[in-house]
Amino acid sequence: VQLQASGGGLVQAGGSLRLSCAASGHTFRTYAVGWFRQAPGNEREFVTGVNWSGSRIYYADSVKGRFTISRDNAKNTVYLQMNSLKPEDTAVYYCAASLSWYGNNWFPSDYWGQGTLVTVSS
Repeated sequence: VQLQASGGGLVQAGGSLRLSCAASGHTFRTYAVGWFRQAPGNEREFVTGVNWSGSRIYYADSVKGRFTISRDNAKNTVYLQMNSLKPEDTAVYYCAASLSWYGNNWFPSDYWGQGTLVTVSS
């Protein structure tokens, strides 16, 4: 599985962005997909994940109520809608795929995409 993240950019605080994670490979629909982020000087943080069917979703407390993850298996794509963005959301965002995620805050990644930079100005 190869993953390609896109959609990052510069936005003002309070604004919105939608990230996409496009995957190659016919087995993509069997994978859970997660979004991570890493700000300069910080460890990589697991932000949100969705299981293969979309029936199980996890959000970190830091984004709950503002971010929404969804997937379209017909298009081999997972989306991250980010609303009410804050300067502290500034980071490089990565998508990852896992065959062994159980819906909690631990996402064991099998594959990683390259990052896409999100910058939120105050």
